[in-house]
Amino acid sequence: MYLSAVVLALSALSRAAAGASVLPPSIDPADLPTVSEPAPDEPTEQRTQCAVAVPGGSGVTVPTAQAALDFADVWATTRGAGQVVAVIDTGVARHARLPDVIAGGDFVSTGNGIGDCDAHGTFVAGLIAARPAPDSGFAGGAPDAAILSIRQSSSAFAEADARQGDDTDAENSSGYGNVATMARAVRLAADSGATVVNISEVACGPAGSALGDGPLGAAVRYAAVERDVVVVAAAGNLGSGACEEQNMSPSPASPDADPWSTVSTVASPAWFDDYVLTVGSVDPDGRPSDFSLAGPWVDVAAPGTDMTSLDPAGTGLAIGTSSDDGRTVAINGTSFSAPLVSATAALVRARYPELKAAQVIERIEQTAHRPAEGWNARVGFGTIDPVAAVTNSGTDSIIAPISAASATLEPPAVAAVPDRRSERAALAGVGAVVFVTAAIATGAGVFRRRQPPPSSDASRSGSTPS
Repeated sequence: MYLSAVVLALSALSRAAAGASVLPPSIDPADLPTVSEPAPDEPTEQRTQCAVAVPGGSGVTVPTAQAALDFADVWATTRGAGQVVAVIDTGVARHARLPDVIAGGDFVSTGNGIGDCDAHGTFVAGLIAARPAPDSGFAGGAPDAAILSIRQSSSAFAEADARQGDDTDAENSSGYGNVATMARAVRLAADSGATVVNISEVACGPAGSALGDGPLGAAVRYAAVERDVVVVAAAGNLGSGACEEQNMSPSPASPDADPWSTVSTVASPAWFDDYVLTVGSVDPDGRPSDFSLAGPWVDVAAPGTDMTSLDPAGTGLAIGTSSDDGRTVAINGTSFSAPLVSATAALVRARYPELKAAQVIERIEQTAHRPAEGWNARVGFGTIDPVAAVTNSGTDSIIAPISAASATLEPPAVAAVPDRRSERAALAGVGAVVFVTAAIATGAGVFRRRQPPPSSDASRSGSTPS
């Protein structure tokens, strides 16, 4: 089970047959949405109870994800102070370990973005900026960064006029939030001073789908280009919403094949790759997570399994969610890989304020631990390395995927045979001398052996001829 992003309501959008030809999405800047005041597109109401995360935590043990990325090793250099990370999600609850949460707005109801009915946005925010605590090994990657909370989706809310007069319909509400509200939220975040935007929500559809995400594409372009914001997005989870079929990588036998030619599932805003840093998930052993949606738009990866973060109840940490049979289940998903990258972006921006958003993205990609082929559709340029991203100085050019190519190999040069005639002549002379000397010695021995036998006294003495 995943405490994954509240998947945007795309299931009702028109779709083409899976396997249709896919091209990178185009963006029309004229599609940029306007935002006067954040508010739902239509009246909404709460239909289900708010989610409750299971309290728990890591104690003084550093959780696996934080230990793998060594965020604490960066904090002597920077902790992300001065950076504002917009969390476009299900809202962020007030928490003692999130002292700098800014109310950004609410596209779900009449709130201001503070509060989390889904136990998701707070979890994401904690991974970015939770302050360290003496009795806890958990902390966010950039603990001095501020969080700008914009609620744009919730599984507990739905349109007020969608009720059919039956409580069962309310219980089965699919939630509220779509690519239109997300587009407005991105525009609002960019205009509200965010330096990094984290989007741990994904809209999926089969290849060829009419996602209706033109305004979202225009919004992420506006944020990245016009407002110089680093936009980080989750790649998406298989089995979540319309993210049903994994995208295959091109055959190794055709290393130069277009990776878009094998796409069967598209994901937004992840696929707006020119303006979005898209994040896949890896397991603790570094392998791509089975649930992580691959695609030509995946740029980097970060841990996304068995995650620990803040409990939206405000009392401590959350380690899982309750399943129907009462068990605690692991929290997994690319939703939680993305905030680790957003935290890294905040650290880089704090350390190098002169860098533009595109340069920050470039730096994170360049310092990642690349796969053998340089880039692939599961982990992009590889698992991020926050320490290297902040401290490494060798980041002057963009890493390009390493493409295989056949080549004709020249046969090895044959070394010239040296002229050793003089050496052989000298050795022959030495050999002759040795032979003569040996012959003389042998002849002398034979001569001596042919002498009369020694006297009887000598024979009894036990001496032997030489």
